[in-house]
Amino acid sequence: MDVLGLTGGTPDAVPDGELICSAKGCREQAAWGLLWNNPKLHTPQRRKVWLACDEHREHLEQFLGARSFWKQTVPVAELERVS
Repeated sequence: MDVLGLTGGTPDAVPDGELICSAKGCREQAAWGLLWNNPKLHTPQRRKVWLACDEHREHLEQFLGARSFWKQTVPVAELERVS
């Protein structure tokens, strides 16, 4: 869901296999891909991906949003996968 209307950019591909939440210490299956960009390091079109389970999605979105890095959240099924 792109609540801020910040669509654009292609997210980095995520590894094929089991997708685990990016929250520290969490080992749950990821359900969401949080697309983000650090404008000091990345081109405007670049989208890095953090993975989130349902429990940590909001926390990770707020963490990235507080730094103006968060761009969009999508279901993991929509993320490109690489082997």
